[in-house]
Amino acid sequence: MVEIGRKIKQYRLQLELTQEELAQRTELTKGYISQLENDLCSPSIATLEDILNVLGVSLYEFFAEPQKEQVVYTPSDYFVSENGSGVSTWLIPNSQVKQMEPIILTLQKNQESVERLPFEGEEFGYVISGEAELSVGEERYRLKAGESFSLNGKRQHKLKNAKNEECKILWVTTPSNF
Repeated sequence: MVEIGRKIKQYRLQLELTQEELAQRTELTKGYISQLENDLCSPSIATLEDILNVLGVSLYEFFAEPQKEQVVYTPSDYFVSENGSGVSTWLIPNSQVKQMEPIILTLQKNQESVERLPFEGEEFGYVISGEAELSVGEERYRLKAGESFSLNGKRQHKLKNAKNEECKILWVTTPSNF
């Protein structure tokens, strides 16, 4: 059973609104908001819609069952796609809704990633195996297994395999934008 009052209070507090502020914005009284939040009365659908509109929540979101956040991901969850002439393995499906986006970039001999255009954010990489060349503008950096890089996304950049053996790189972008 949905505790309407408790949920209204939860959303109100997330927005750092007082009961009085919510009452003013919905043209209700502070006393009525207090009664609602203490489940002493039930709002009409129209009143509930008005309150949720102020709180920025749809009726569907309000009554939807909370989804349990997935914490562990296995290879069956991964998604594989091309990245330049290499391959990206997306470690977190639907990571666009998260703040960071991790992939494993696999580059064979003579392969390179797509050139990343400037964006607002940061990137981190860790060379798992092989050797990579990181190009940032006109600068070139050689990275061996066990070495990492961190850079501001405002500069155009790409990675390429620097040896004849497979190269694997853990590559994390924040915010997600691969």
